[in-house]
Amino acid sequence: MPEQIDLLIDARWVVPVEPAGVLENHSIAVDAGRVVAILPSVDAHRIYSPRRHHVLGHHALIPGLVNLHTHAAMSLMRGMADDIPLMKWLSEHIWPAEKLHLGREFVYDGTRLACSEMLKGGTTTFNDMYFFPDAAAKAVLESGMRAALGMVVMDFATPYASDCDDYIGKGLEARDEFGANPNLSFFFAPHAPYTVGDRSFSKILTYSGELDLPVHIHLSETQDEVRESLAQHNLSPVSRLARLGLLGPNLIAVHMVHASPAEIGMLAAQGCHVAHCPGSNMKLASGFAPVTEMIDAGINVGLGTDGAASNNRSDMFAEMRLAALLAKGQSGKAESLPAAFALRMATLNGARALGMDHEIGSLLPGKLADMVAVEMSGCELSPIYDPVSHLVYCAGREHVSHVWVGGEIRVDEGDFVSLEEAALTSKAAWWKERIASVRGN
Repeated sequence: MPEQIDLLIDARWVVPVEPAGVLENHSIAVDAGRVVAILPSVDAHRIYSPRRHHVLGHHALIPGLVNLHTHAAMSLMRGMADDIPLMKWLSEHIWPAEKLHLGREFVYDGTRLACSEMLKGGTTTFNDMYFFPDAAAKAVLESGMRAALGMVVMDFATPYASDCDDYIGKGLEARDEFGANPNLSFFFAPHAPYTVGDRSFSKILTYSGELDLPVHIHLSETQDEVRESLAQHNLSPVSRLARLGLLGPNLIAVHMVHASPAEIGMLAAQGCHVAHCPGSNMKLASGFAPVTEMIDAGINVGLGTDGAASNNRSDMFAEMRLAALLAKGQSGKAESLPAAFALRMATLNGARALGMDHEIGSLLPGKLADMVAVEMSGCELSPIYDPVSHLVYCAGREHVSHVWVGGEIRVDEGDFVSLEEAALTSKAAWWKERIASVRGN
């Protein structure tokens, strides 16, 4: 008698990421939120009796994408201040807007909007850095996604907290309230070396060690950041963190655009991870991160979109394509960062940086059933010689048809199962009018 399971998905192609390769005309069997087996569809139909059955005859089934760096709530600032360098963008536009509008309602609404965009684009897990993580947690849980929520630390006051101790205390309160939920984890998130002093870094290092919590930080993003660090500390940002003892396998360094060969070696030797954000780096004219060199050195590099305020899109398909093309253009080698590796950066590498690669990031029996179906039948995707190549170089988030998180469907035939898109866009429009009326736009 066939074995009863919760879900069976037949797909034209299954791209498990781990191991590398493509399985044709295979099925994924899911029960109790986890992958039970991946096997030829003809065998699956004989062995399993599913309660729910999806036949996706023109689709590639891939692991849920992992967005390794976001500022989710800043989706409410999408397009608010474009075509401006980073520090001017922050000091003249973003920080003043946050001073006026930042609060739990802003973070909750903005994170819900970001979750909807990411889910529709195949992202099932994201690593966030923003204020009021308790409000973000509520939005994430309502969306059905997974998130690693940053407990932001800065040395100056915001509407969220007054000083380092206040930031740490509020972050830990949110962790205590929501940390038991399996869809959430918490990280320390010191904003950047130019907004956090040595004493605050020391406190973060102590708490991180005692609680075994990773650290997520912007690092060596711009030339100005490096110059100012050298002038103030006589050390580059990376060397300063090394002196303070922060480099290690619990560190996710975001951007690393201006990393020197010696600094790449330091991060590799300490087992650090890097979140590469090519779209944001280009839009803010920060530069081009030496990704090929970091990968060649053995650093685990994942992909992030950064916030929608600096990228405009929380679109991991766009980041995969950009990462692959930029690596080829920078290195002068067409073989640099091939499509299969770009997909791995957007899935398993991100999961590894979050310490979650034993649960997500690839499709293996025993792992959580976070899965994305990409419809591949359109003329713009024809013909198909290599599905993995198409996923990176041809397909886009508009081709995502189904998304499952822990075996529960969240997007079905391109539509949300539980989120109300009209309500989300209406609330975003309300925030736009509120922010624009103050800014005079």
